[in-house]
Amino acid sequence: MRTLSRVQPALHGKIMLSDIELQSYKSIELASQLSIVLTEQIASKNLTVQELVALGRQPYTNWVGKMAEEDIEQIRKAIEVTHISDLVTKRCFELSDGQLQKVLIARAIAQDTPFIMLDEPTTHLDVYHKAYILKLLKRLAFETRKTILFSTHEIDFAIQLCDKMIVMNKDGFEFGRPKELVQCRAFSSLFPEDLILFDPKSGRYKVRS
Repeated sequence: MRTLSRVQPALHGKIMLSDIELQSYKSIELASQLSIVLTEQIASKNLTVQELVALGRQPYTNWVGKMAEEDIEQIRKAIEVTHISDLVTKRCFELSDGQLQKVLIARAIAQDTPFIMLDEPTTHLDVYHKAYILKLLKRLAFETRKTILFSTHEIDFAIQLCDKMIVMNKDGFEFGRPKELVQCRAFSSLFPEDLILFDPKSGRYKVRS
């Protein structure tokens, strides 16, 4: 994920984004094509939610950071679509992990790029908020027509909510729709079967009794 988002260089090969090699993009050009939500801590939790979401417009503002009407409208829409209007005046240190994750997604939406990438967006969240965040991403992909790519260990949830999945194991990877991957037993080889079994009928993992 870090290589795909150009946070760190590739070991070999090329990455193409919209038919252009990733390394060919200038930073400001890439920021208008790809927004990312990584697991690193934000620079300052003293920012308000409104200010953090507004940082998503940085690629489009002038050198003094002055926002135009379009920037303000994109911020408004990002706050609205992620349902965080009641949080805008709070400072980030006042937020729960789940609330902060929604705000970081709103910042990515405000950036208004065709591609959004998230690295483990449900880390440190309880089961309810894991499901909430992943369902939010599915809804945003449908409503905004953006391509959303995320890494996750929440395999049961991903099977239920993703359009397509890349399942990676020690021998390589499988790519396809969840139903297709269940049929080809892509999930059965992820973990040792002495403890966990994948049930293709329910699409869930079960602890061996």
